[in-house]
Amino acid sequence: MGRHRRISRLPRTTLASRAALAAGALVPAIASVGSAHAATPQAAICTSDQPGLADKLSEDINSALDGSTATTAISLHDRTTNTTCTLDADRTFDSASTVKVTVLATLLWDAQKDDRALTQEEKDRATAMITKSDNDATTALWKQLGTDKINGFLRAAGMTNTVLDSEGHWGLTQITANDEEKLLDLVTHANPVLGEDSRGYILKLTSEVIPSQRWGTPAGAPDDAQVHVKNGWLERATNGWRVHSLGAFTGGDHDYTITVLSQDNATMDDGIANIEGIARAVHRDLNAPAPSAQP
Repeated sequence: MGRHRRISRLPRTTLASRAALAAGALVPAIASVGSAHAATPQAAICTSDQPGLADKLSEDINSALDGSTATTAISLHDRTTNTTCTLDADRTFDSASTVKVTVLATLLWDAQKDDRALTQEEKDRATAMITKSDNDATTALWKQLGTDKINGFLRAAGMTNTVLDSEGHWGLTQITANDEEKLLDLVTHANPVLGEDSRGYILKLTSEVIPSQRWGTPAGAPDDAQVHVKNGWLERATNGWRVHSLGAFTGGDHDYTITVLSQDNATMDDGIANIEGIARAVHRDLNAPAPSAQP
């Protein structure tokens, strides 16, 4: 018998609100201007080769979203069970600090082309940018690379819906959950864009993010998983707080990535609580024992 692939749709509903979770982080200094995006309720779609998993994920993600007034986009992929879920995954959001993974990937991609190692200064800036979300280090690397190189990497990565801000604000790069999942896939698996050493360097730094910034998609991750994360947070005059989390989970037979982007959060803590509710549901379902095979 062939493997079963199940598709399940998830309606957006609202019931009870969740308590906010505290986290300490600095807001990037970026202009508070921009147009609003209207939140349009949509249905998430989950597919899986594991019988019953798509329905279970849909139900549990739906439950996690109950009561949230945020505009939320989700894209995830588990290679072990060939499972995917998406919700509004082509909606654009201000990137905030999640773009720092793209900056690092561009730096390494460009160095690969010249067959050179990173300088010590580049390594110091990259480490500060990822592990501490240092904005000055990001700005220095952004200016060093320039928009031509960053756009060149985006094209090579197939991140066709990611658009740089016309005035050069890196935190206002327009991103989508699906494009961020493409980036996470490049980081976690062999490909012609990022070599093994480059991928290993990104994974190393994203596994060393300081404790106060390890919220979001890592919530509920299994103890034997190697956790890689980069978060972003930014308040603007329109659409409230943007709170995003990119996560990759490897080791211990784990091989999955989760992207959750959100805006219209009243507070940063509300955004964190929203993401962590989704993450706990995903980790629980992806790591549950597979149903026993029927004779």
